[in-house]
Amino acid sequence: MERRSFLRGAVIGASAAAFGGTLWRGAALADPAQPGTGPYGPLGPSDANGIRLPEGFTSRVVARTGEQVGSTSYTWHRAPDGGACYADGSGWIYVSNSEVNPSGGASAIAFSATGAITGAYRILSSTRQNCAGGKTPWNTWLSCEEVSRGYVYETDPWGVQAAVRRPAMGRFKHEAAAADPVRKVIYLTEDVGNGCFYRFTPDTWGDLSSGTLEALRMGSGTSGPVTWGEVYDPDGSPTATRYQVSGAKQFSGGEGCYYADDTCWFTTKGDNRVWQYDAAAQTIELAYDDSLVPGGSAPLTGVDNVTGATSGDLFVAEDGGNMEICVITPDEVVAPFLRIMGQSGSEITGPAFSPDGSRLYLSSQRGTSGSSYGGITYEVTGPFRS
Repeated sequence: MERRSFLRGAVIGASAAAFGGTLWRGAALADPAQPGTGPYGPLGPSDANGIRLPEGFTSRVVARTGEQVGSTSYTWHRAPDGGACYADGSGWIYVSNSEVNPSGGASAIAFSATGAITGAYRILSSTRQNCAGGKTPWNTWLSCEEVSRGYVYETDPWGVQAAVRRPAMGRFKHEAAAADPVRKVIYLTEDVGNGCFYRFTPDTWGDLSSGTLEALRMGSGTSGPVTWGEVYDPDGSPTATRYQVSGAKQFSGGEGCYYADDTCWFTTKGDNRVWQYDAAAQTIELAYDDSLVPGGSAPLTGVDNVTGATSGDLFVAEDGGNMEICVITPDEVVAPFLRIMGQSGSEITGPAFSPDGSRLYLSSQRGTSGSSYGGITYEVTGPFRS
């Protein structure tokens, strides 16, 4: 397996190119998406894994909590959550958080060029309720603690370098992170009912040990220009970070976060919204809001983790709802892409595409048992559009 160090000057200098594999094409969404016929057609009947998929797609189980991963000796963690994929020579690595407290952390599965499992191992230990996170352009994984005054941990997907705590990125109830290599900032969501949307500007791009943390400010409403105010004490004590910036916009339970083509997309579970922040124009608007779907027929509820494909499609996972991943297309259509049956006590987490875009990884955090011991991690393969 190819090994990489945390901070390599050559990678940092080429970070925009390295991150460009999932850049969006075409114009950003202009209005909140509405239900319609998705690009992959209707869902078929349940397959052997209890997943309903469009024609041409198949699924397989790659890991189960408490069981050894493939033919390895590594036991998969409880409550799999946020995840990301990394190129590794001709193969790739999928990393996954563990949302338990204590002893959360994160693990990784290595795949060959054919998709065979070649290894599995721990990359982060002895942390608390690691929910989502984000991939950096220099190929580290930011694992975020979803606890009061939680930390961001920068981890090595190859499991070689020790994980590093990054307190400069703020101590709050972290959810997800997304890197913007153009403006050289990291966006961060906060999972509380009156949380903020943050950006962290490192003093040196590629080194997250120091920098400036800010919270987004805007007037009332859901669209318009924004500004940023500095969080004067990222440690969050005695005053929580979300109360330190006058006029900071409050968001109802920040969840997933994804960046591409000058846009950061993030979700809020308290109001079932997908937001889009135009980083070039410094404006914000809604990409999806279930309350704006006529007739109470919103296909996407319980919005949570989010990722994107090279086609410009967003894939949004549900925490509850119908246990679906829904696709939101650039032409403002939202439709189910898959549905997991018989697991209503769970949530879908960690959607991430393999480097070539042909495989989508995801987890059912609590599986059929409804317990953190019942987690299942899947791979979906098929004709994803590019």
